[in-house]
Amino acid sequence: MHNRDKFIGRELPNDSVLSRESWKIFQIVAEFVEGFERLAQIKPSVSMFGSARTSPDHPYYKLAEEIARLLSDAGFSVVSGGGPGLMEAFNKGAYAGKSPSIGLNISLPNEQVGNPYQDINLQFRHFFSRKVMFVKYASAYVMLPGGFGTLDELAEILTLVQTGKARRIPIILVQSDFWKGLIDWFENVLVKQGMISETDLELFQVIDEPEKVVDAIFDYYEKRGFEPSSQEWDILLDL
Repeated sequence: MHNRDKFIGRELPNDSVLSRESWKIFQIVAEFVEGFERLAQIKPSVSMFGSARTSPDHPYYKLAEEIARLLSDAGFSVVSGGGPGLMEAFNKGAYAGKSPSIGLNISLPNEQVGNPYQDINLQFRHFFSRKVMFVKYASAYVMLPGGFGTLDELAEILTLVQTGKARRIPIILVQSDFWKGLIDWFENVLVKQGMISETDLELFQVIDEPEKVVDAIFDYYEKRGFEPSSQEWDILLDL
């Protein structure tokens, strides 16, 4: 049995701590304001995700760079996390293309060093405000192999679209061999146990060829255009 007495009557945070917590609100607001002001003009854009640990000589790096270059030349701003690995590859490919390369950098205890291929470089202290920037102006999400951070962003966008808190956009997983185990688990565990609907599997698609990634995004918007509808703008305002 736990000794509950030790949790009772603990000292509340002192005034200086509470004051710091209150002032934190202004720092958070500043991140949102700067993000909204600087990213509002980058449309259409594609948010891209992948491992920070992938070396430049890895095939995934070359693949990421190629996809980003194709998207940039096709008129899409490319948004990444701004760090090393595949984030660097995304920015490098976009930087060599015709459209802006954007990095949404995050301050971490083990400092993330921003890559040098960014036309627009934003700095964030808070993951939640950074996440909003990835979603709010994105016309598509492109996910390459990655770890917890990449899986977190995938789960975030799937949840937002599934629940109607974000507009429906193409969500593309690249490298079918990498994603196969996760998708099998979606189908054989989540769907079968009623945790998600079978139609939720239609929220994303798996594509391996760089050119087909670009084609899939254009195909989605062929009959409707990239600009959000009035109803979608209302959804984005409440994001």
